[in-house]
Amino acid sequence: MPGAGSWRGVRLFTIGHSTRAADELISILRAFGVSIVADIRTIPRSRHNPQFEGKVLGATLRRHQLRYVHLPALGGLRHARKDSPNPGWHNASFRGFADYMLTDDFEAGLAPGALAGPRGTVGREDRFLSCPQRGAIVP
Repeated sequence: MPGAGSWRGVRLFTIGHSTRAADELISILRAFGVSIVADIRTIPRSRHNPQFEGKVLGATLRRHQLRYVHLPALGGLRHARKDSPNPGWHNASFRGFADYMLTDDFEAGLAPGALAGPRGTVGREDRFLSCPQRGAIVP
């Protein structure tokens, strides 16, 4: 993968917002020295947790001197190809995202040079294995 070299040596943490309070999320990010939060949700919305709406989350993080970057190219809501090379994924959403990870668009989304420093990625799921985008957050 041509863009992968820029990720060499990067410390990357993942966290799902789940139903956490914003202060709890900030505490966890601080405990691990995260300075940039990359939101990889395609649509940074939360019906049940308004503190994690993209604009609200960005403002909250900025108040705590943390940088917020929305990277929708790494997000989900992808459909599996009819000729999917990923038949091992029985869940259609996971298979669709695995297919998407093989595209130039996905690779381009991995290469933003603006993400210097320890990063954290935020998604909806609090359990890593429940996240269809987990492949996007393991360089």
